[in-house]
Amino acid sequence: MNFFDSSLWDRLHGGSTHLPIALAIASAIFDCCACVIKKENLRKGLHSAAFYALLLATLGAFPAVISGLILTRWDITGSGATLFHHCFVWPSFALLIALSVWRLIVRTNISRTGFYIYLAFIVLTAVLISVAGFWGGEMLLGK
Repeated sequence: MNFFDSSLWDRLHGGSTHLPIALAIASAIFDCCACVIKKENLRKGLHSAAFYALLLATLGAFPAVISGLILTRWDITGSGATLFHHCFVWPSFALLIALSVWRLIVRTNISRTGFYIYLAFIVLTAVLISVAGFWGGEMLLGK
């Protein structure tokens, strides 16, 4: 079996991409909801769910990125739909990692301003990873 057998990596990449997309979106939604909830216990629970969803999204992104790189034979830019896909994949992947590290460091010791800056970035990450998923689908379905 060839290491670059595309059918194997296509299935692995396709299967592994949905988890980080869904969890990044869920993390953003949980933290946004926590902003409007008045009950302290519920708000803390939503922040906690957002934190773990972010960590799992980040961990789940690694198999998706590695399998995608294998499919493109380590071409990090590409052309056509692959280029559009990568224009959104790389920033979202970097943001997932950066936001996870930041949340691990600050935990719950976060200022109100810091949280709103974080919130803007997690929403941006959710949008970027969703658009990356769209272009990934275009590559698959546009053939």
